[in-house]
Amino acid sequence: MSKREFVDAHVHFYDMQHPDLVYDHWQPGVPHPKLGWQIQKLANRNYLAEDYIAETRGANVVKAVHVQAAIGSKDPVKETEWLQEAADRTGFPHGIVAHADLRDPNVEAVLEAHCGYPNMRGIRDFSYGDYLAAPDFHRGFALLDKYGLLSCMGVQWPDMIKLRDLAAKFPNVVIAIDHAGFPDERTDEYFGHWSRAMSAAAEADNIHCKISGLGMGDHHWTPESIRPYALHCIEAFGVSRCFFASNWPVDWLWSDYDAVVDAYTTIAAGFTEDEQAALFSRNAEAIHRI
Repeated sequence: MSKREFVDAHVHFYDMQHPDLVYDHWQPGVPHPKLGWQIQKLANRNYLAEDYIAETRGANVVKAVHVQAAIGSKDPVKETEWLQEAADRTGFPHGIVAHADLRDPNVEAVLEAHCGYPNMRGIRDFSYGDYLAAPDFHRGFALLDKYGLLSCMGVQWPDMIKLRDLAAKFPNVVIAIDHAGFPDERTDEYFGHWSRAMSAAAEADNIHCKISGLGMGDHHWTPESIRPYALHCIEAFGVSRCFFASNWPVDWLWSDYDAVVDAYTTIAAGFTEDEQAALFSRNAEAIHRI
């Protein structure tokens, strides 16, 4: 059992029977574009706030942030409504990162509706095409500053320079890179490309790094296999702009929850107590305002 408090900044809850929510990434009979058929294990059950609380009890999780999962739903605000009901019922999630199509000319109405719920904290928009440089995306992205919302960004290493430039254009918007930039190979050549790109992104002071989801690119991971990725993130961004998270229950496909937290504990063992508190809880609490 972990004695250190953990604020998990990347979790997903879902109800496959919900009449208004669609989960395109784990629909029955549809392989995930990166994770393949194994994602079907998620489609075979629901995963509610109560399930997460029960599963993580031994890991001393004190708070959690939900990152949008109902991709494909007609109205993304319905997911925020459902999550707020869960938070009112159970206390989890403490923060909500919702979906909005920032390239939609009517996106401000969606943001206003999301912000009608007290646990709303940010937006994740996977978008499409060369969106990081697209004027219509920039127009929507500017609204995050207006509404005080952070941005979770699912960006891989080839686009980190564009992400850095976006951050420079909008310095008041807090950006969190999801899953350490999704490193999906474990070769020296790939690590070189990825590490240089992450260091470039770190040049923007408003970009933070979420160390999470490393099982997606390394299904047989060990603490030693993910250590170089976690430590490079901390080296590039500094302790003050990094935080650990789980990507649960997606990473459940390759691990159990305690193993993930234990791995982070092992990797962070050389840091001071204050630094470890920042990585496990304090930084996530600060940028998500929870």
